[in-house]
Amino acid sequence: MERLAQLLWGAPMMLLLLFTGMVLTKRTRFVQLRRLPAALSQMGKSLRQERSGFRAVCTALAATVGTGNIAGVAGAIALGGPGAVFWMWVAAFFGMATKYAEVSLAMRYRTEQGRGGPMYYIVGGMGKRFRPLATCFAFFAVLASFAMGNMVQINTITGAVIAALPSVDPRWTGLAVGLAAAFLVGLVTLGGVKRIGRVMELLVPVVAGVYVVSMMAVIVLHWGAVGNALSAIVTGAFCPRAVLGGGVGIGLRQAICWGVSRGVFSNEAGLGSAPIAHAGSKARPEEQGLLGIFEVFLDTIVLCTLTALAILTSGIALPYGTAVGAQPAIDALETVFASGAPWICTLILGSLALATMISWQLYGLRCAEYLWGRSGAKGYAVCYTAVTVLGATMDLSNAWALADVCNGLMCLPNLIALLVLGGKHKSD
Repeated sequence: MERLAQLLWGAPMMLLLLFTGMVLTKRTRFVQLRRLPAALSQMGKSLRQERSGFRAVCTALAATVGTGNIAGVAGAIALGGPGAVFWMWVAAFFGMATKYAEVSLAMRYRTEQGRGGPMYYIVGGMGKRFRPLATCFAFFAVLASFAMGNMVQINTITGAVIAALPSVDPRWTGLAVGLAAAFLVGLVTLGGVKRIGRVMELLVPVVAGVYVVSMMAVIVLHWGAVGNALSAIVTGAFCPRAVLGGGVGIGLRQAICWGVSRGVFSNEAGLGSAPIAHAGSKARPEEQGLLGIFEVFLDTIVLCTLTALAILTSGIALPYGTAVGAQPAIDALETVFASGAPWICTLILGSLALATMISWQLYGLRCAEYLWGRSGAKGYAVCYTAVTVLGATMDLSNAWALADVCNGLMCLPNLIALLVLGGKHKSD
């Protein structure tokens, strides 16, 4: 799985993602710059007036604002050096145009029942002869929901709980966390799409606020190191060895690959997952597309940057060249909150990851319903619950490798569709 993940997320995929973002940036006339103020305004408007749009973006944010913002950023820095953060920014800049495009297309080609996503705009925009491409996306999205939306999330929660309870047998901790998460996810999803939207509407803003305050506390305490951290990010983006030395074994390719792949994992621009949630809104396509821009901006430019600066300014020792989970973030929080750091990180990770799991189950249900009808969706829900327990007890590196593979396989059909249909969602 790790070899396949490296193949899928090699230079060709990086170039395809960036190329797609550049093409859509040009076709929308730099919508991420021109319309960013409007995107921020649209978020406020949705909160005050258009509740379905706000719930849709909260559901999408619940899937993106998760372990990728903490464990994903920490992993990108450990495996790609501080420069990986710069390439996360680059991926996010072009990803805002990509997310605008795919959300707008999902709204334009959705069904009367509010079903939408790449599988619908592939067939609706490119024609029925491309239905196999839509089927491929839906199938790989089901697999991705098991891996990225479930196993990686619950595995990261388990790691945080184990760190907070070192005296308890990790095997029993993993099993208990898996069973508890499976129960909570099932309880929410049994209430249908409306209950999912209401839970996300309440949960995401509160937990995101706790997350921002906690990371800002670390940065403020180590404010004098912010300049050096930013310098390491920029310098490491083009010359990692100048920051880390030649003995670490991290070069430019690793910095780019880990930065872009973890950036996409975090904000999901180009994957085609978030449009499935946005399709349930009643807003106009262009208006909901602006919320897609806001989503990437908040997730990567704001939240991922806070995590990166907290880790890099805290002065903790980073195991460069080694896959890590949320431990560097916990270590950074300990410089401010001491023994309370594991519990704070567990609370943040647990809440965000649980929200991600609920949102991704919605994505998987929609794709399973597209492939196999309502009966298939019911079977999928049972499998998703079982996978939650499995993910809580498996090795973290295996979970990440499987997630990377599934992300790449679902990403390809969506990027093809975005390049073909790019002219049908130009910004006004």
